[in-house]
Order: sequence, then structure tokens, then C-alpha cells
Amino acid sequence: MQPAFSVIFLTTLIGAAQGLFLALFAAEVAGFGAGDGQARFLALGGVVAVVLTALGLAASFFHLGRPERAWRAAAMWRTSWLSREVIVLPAFGGLALAWAAAHALGLPATRALGAAAALAALALFVCTAMIYASVRFIQEWASALTVVNYLVLGCASGLTLASALAAAQAPALARPFALAALTLTLAGLVTRGASLVRNARLKPKSTLQTAIGVKHPRVVQRSMGFMGGSFNTREFFHGRTPAVLANVKWAFLALAFVLPLALLALGLGSASATWFALAFAVQYVGLLAERWFFFAQANHPQNLYYQVVG
Repeated sequence: MQPAFSVIFLTTLIGAAQGLFLALFAAEVAGFGAGDGQARFLALGGVVAVVLTALGLAASFFHLGRPERAWRAAAMWRTSWLSREVIVLPAFGGLALAWAAAHALGLPATRALGAAAALAALALFVCTAMIYASVRFIQEWASALTVVNYLVLGCASGLTLASALAAAQAPALARPFALAALTLTLAGLVTRGASLVRNARLKPKSTLQTAIGVKHPRVVQRSMGFMGGSFNTREFFHGRTPAVLANVKWAFLALAFVLPLALLALGLGSASATWFALAFAVQYVGLLAERWFFFAQANHPQNLYYQVVG
């Protein structure tokens, strides 16, 4: 598939926002937030999560041919995971904002608001991932690992950001957040590695013969039917060589997992916000590359037909 950078930024930004909010709410449930300074930190973190969500939502509009009709995307919520995402995304942002405002103003019932926002965050992870995991004819996506990776990688990046914010504003939370970020980043390496191994072993269910309905044992394509480009050739294939994909794969494994693990360990040793901030920045770049690879690796069956110009 052709990776769309609007969707890449959408999924990585809101993933970090969801992970950050879940980390903050977990801290509140554990008893953090009773003091004025603690409440201000939770409010600040909530605002950061809302800003990331808003940036992701803004990025998604660049993927629309007619942005003024975006509201129609919610109409098919009974059957469409995309419609469900369109509904849950602003709901999560609104609930997270209300939770942050409640902490900032010292209002009660913050845990009730937080619980609702946390449920919305988890639902959003499922909705976003299922947009792709439910596409059965793209084998690289049609796996439970797609949902697992969206959840784990989003929470890992959110916790890494939470570690940086805590080291600067609430040192008592920096170590537990960083340890959780280390754990989830390592878990992400395992689950994303498992999906890479799985996808490398996939065998195409379609062939040139099944693509055109001819059973002859030897079919050679001379032309793809278009002497120039078309929507099919632009949107369903990335146009990069296997060497480029391999380089991107090793780059995102290093940037999203290996280097952040080392930087988080350095941050734990020095209790420095700089290391945690650098870990988040490096990890986010790595996740951009990971999400690009996620889309580029997906092989649409129509590419069997539109292979060569001739």
C-alpha cells in the first residue's frame, strides 16, 4: 500500500496521547494527585494528551478529499471501524480535557471522568487497529497482532513521554513511569518482531492465474493495462524497492525500540529529564518509520495485475 503521512501522523500522535493519559490516570488511581502540585502535574499532562490528540485529528483532515464532509464518516458506525474511530476520537479528547480541567480547578469526580476517558482511550486503540486488522484480504494486517501492536506501541510512547514530563515536574513519578516505559518498549519489540516474523512467512492466496481467471500453469504479464499512472498504481503500491523496505525495517527497530531502551536506562541512572525527552523524540521518529513500514509492507491483491508497464 502507499503510506499516507496524514494517517501515519494521526495514528502515532493519538497513540502517544492515549498512552500518556492512561499513564496519568494510573498514577491517579495509585494515589498520586492529592496535593496541589500533584494535581497541577496531572492537569498539565492531560493538556499535553489533548494537544497531541488535536494534532492527530488535524493531520487526519489532510487525508480527506472533501474535508467539509468529514462528519459523514460517522454515519456507518454500526458496521465500520472507521466510523467508530471518528466517534470515539473526539469523545476521548473531550473527556481527557474535562479530566485535566477538573484537576486544574480542584473539582471532585476526577476519577469518574478519568475512568470514562481511559475506557475511551482503550476503545480508540481497538477502533484504530481494527480499521486495518478487519481487512481480511490484506494478510499482513489481518492479525490480532495488529491490535496488540497499536496498543503496546502507543502505551510505550505515551509512558516515555510521561517519564520526561514527570522528571521535570513530578520527580516521584519519573522512576515508575520510566520502568513501565522500559517494560512496554521491550514488549513492543517482542510483539512487533512477532508480526514481522509472521508476515515474512505469509504465502499469497492469489496468483496471476486467479487474478485473471486463467488456469494455465504459465502466465506472463506484458502490460498492466495503463501506459501511465492511475489511481490503482498510485494508491495501492508504494513504488519502493525491497532494499528500501529492509532499510526502513532495521531503522525503525533501532529507533523505536533499541535506542529508547538505552536512553530510558540512562535516564533512570541519572534521573535527568533530558534523557527521557530524548528517548521520546527518538522513539517517536522510530514509530513514524514503523507506521510507514506497516502500510508499505501491506500487499494489496490488485498488485498482482498492475505489476509492469510493459
